[in-house]
Amino acid sequence: MKWPRWILKLVDRLLPGRRVTIVEADTPPQKLPRRNLVLAREDNEDWAVAFHCPCGCGKRLELLLIEEAKPHWSINISKEGKPTLHPSVWLNGGCKSHFWLRNGKVIWV
Repeated sequence: MKWPRWILKLVDRLLPGRRVTIVEADTPPQKLPRRNLVLAREDNEDWAVAFHCPCGCGKRLELLLIEEAKPHWSINISKEGKPTLHPSVWLNGGCKSHFWLRNGKVIWV
């Protein structure tokens, strides 16, 4: 079920920012936390970040972080473990969500 944007914005404002769990692997695990992100890191190199779509559709998003991949994203993690992704995430199919993730908070486009 896709939730109205105003509800998603309200919930995201009230809940603490999303955080990152780092796993030592070249791919994220199949089981993901409900809200938080999982970063796959191997030999000090970040490979991918995975999380569930914040719209509530349940879709698993896996974004590649290696520069050789097209497209690829970059991630910055604050001291508190809150992630910022660049560029925005825009799904062409399914729920068609488009958002930024800044300091653990979703900013809907």
